[in-house]
Amino acid sequence: MTSALAEPVQYRLPIGEQEIELNPLLGKKLSLRYSGQIFCVHCAKKTNKSFNQGYCYPCFIKLAQCDMCIMKPETCHYAAGTCREPSWGEEFCFQPHIVYLANSSGIKVGITRQSQTPTRWIDQGAVQALPVFKVTSRHLSGLIEITLAQHVSDKTSWQQMLKNNTVPLDMTAIRDRLLTDCADQLQGIAAQFPDSPPQLLNDAESLSLDYPVLQYPSKVKSFNFDKEPLVSGILEGIKGQYLLFDTGVINIRKFAGYEVEATV
Repeated sequence: MTSALAEPVQYRLPIGEQEIELNPLLGKKLSLRYSGQIFCVHCAKKTNKSFNQGYCYPCFIKLAQCDMCIMKPETCHYAAGTCREPSWGEEFCFQPHIVYLANSSGIKVGITRQSQTPTRWIDQGAVQALPVFKVTSRHLSGLIEITLAQHVSDKTSWQQMLKNNTVPLDMTAIRDRLLTDCADQLQGIAAQFPDSPPQLLNDAESLSLDYPVLQYPSKVKSFNFDKEPLVSGILEGIKGQYLLFDTGVINIRKFAGYEVEATV
């Protein structure tokens, strides 16, 4: 789903060449029917199985964007001299990145390209987000992330996020405590990059995010197109990349490349 920052967040669902405005559908019945066909999000070829949220197997094994270092940037293949697509790495990984704190199912640390804020926070269902560092590469952001992750989580509990079991946090106070706890390690990281040290965003303010939800589920039942080709029910909310029905929830991003027909 695509999103736009607003109060609440505005969502659209790409179906073929169209984009369905989802917010006006709250409280209405929405049906999504999977045709059984999957098309690679990179090469558009038909594939029997989706890998890494939308890729065919040949693209999955050859593209740098599918490497494990995307999930664990501290293991950057470019820095190690083993990147499968150095030109792709130069274009996407050597861009300004933000190390941030988010409150989705509790406090967590994460990273994203600067151009992807606040989209990344919306996709995670964060209700609060605070930029902490601006850096010049994904590799550097990953080194800082694993340092801060020694003290706070780097993952979101999607079930708790969907139940909205979160409380407001003093994001600035948490940031300051982390900076104190990790001061020596952060100085060591900065020393490795004397020409482009991390920039601490001292003046950054915490962003609050509001989602279009009529009712949060008390129990989370997850739909899977591979097992149930028809997902249908009253649309009660949208949060992160999830559609919340009165009958269950579905992670739309998980099924990128699936051919789906939507009926209101």
